[in-house]
Amino acid sequence: MYSSPIIDSMDASLALMEYTSCVEANLTQELLSTSEELEFQFNALVNAANYFENYTCSDYNLPTSPSIRNETWTYKGMNYEVGIMHERPRSMIHVLSNFVTEEECQAIDEAATTGLHAGTLAGEITPERKVMQAYIPVDWEKEAEGDIIAKLSRRLYDYVNHATGLGIREKGQEDIMSIQYAGRGTNETHPDRYVPHCDGDCDGSPYSLGARFATMIMYCTTPLKGGSTNFLNAGIHVVATKGAATFFSYIGSDDFINDNGFTRHSGCPVIEGEKKIITQFFRVGVDDDHPWDFFET
Repeated sequence: MYSSPIIDSMDASLALMEYTSCVEANLTQELLSTSEELEFQFNALVNAANYFENYTCSDYNLPTSPSIRNETWTYKGMNYEVGIMHERPRSMIHVLSNFVTEEECQAIDEAATTGLHAGTLAGEITPERKVMQAYIPVDWEKEAEGDIIAKLSRRLYDYVNHATGLGIREKGQEDIMSIQYAGRGTNETHPDRYVPHCDGDCDGSPYSLGARFATMIMYCTTPLKGGSTNFLNAGIHVVATKGAATFFSYIGSDDFINDNGFTRHSGCPVIEGEKKIITQFFRVGVDDDHPWDFFET
């Protein structure tokens, strides 16, 4: 019986189309089910993280979480021990020992004296926040003269570039910050705490040029009780240790996609003593013509 090549070709094409349609339908359903499962697991993680936060802030003797591995960063003849706490394609958390000196802390403290004001969260002052903070401009023109704050700031930028490979510059960046907490005892009704938040976008979206992508926190004065930092979704607890620094980044250096929540963090209340920290935020794409606040409007 004669069979036309054209008819055979049409039948084959129809069969292929039916097969492709069937596969696509099943694959779509499978992907939807997988997406729902991932969303459920993520929500479960967030809920568990809230319990983690309450527990770790209540246990004043809880040590810093163990690191994945340890490295040494050699910088201008100095060796800095680095604990790699968390390492994902779009998020990193490092703890560096003996990163900031007593002299640098004193210089920041003195520079902050005249500019201290009530602290804010997302630009707002709330009754729960009793922290004081000050923004300190870095005089980069004095860097060659050995200016203490400029020297510290250069080390910050060099470490961030070492860790991320992004080659950012200091021009147009936010000022360095002094943040100061004071404990008021265990009977304080509303102890000051830094509620869980992200410093940048942490929703897995594409990075917006000029937004924050990394943070460094340095500990100058540590409290007798309280004041630890929690990265809730990463399960990382960092005890405030004098002279140490915590670095964390929240974009992928290769794809410029934001972290999906692993760097969401909080500060446990300071119960007894003082906590004085130095904080620096870092951004990609800023310069003298397009400073950080250009991207905030």
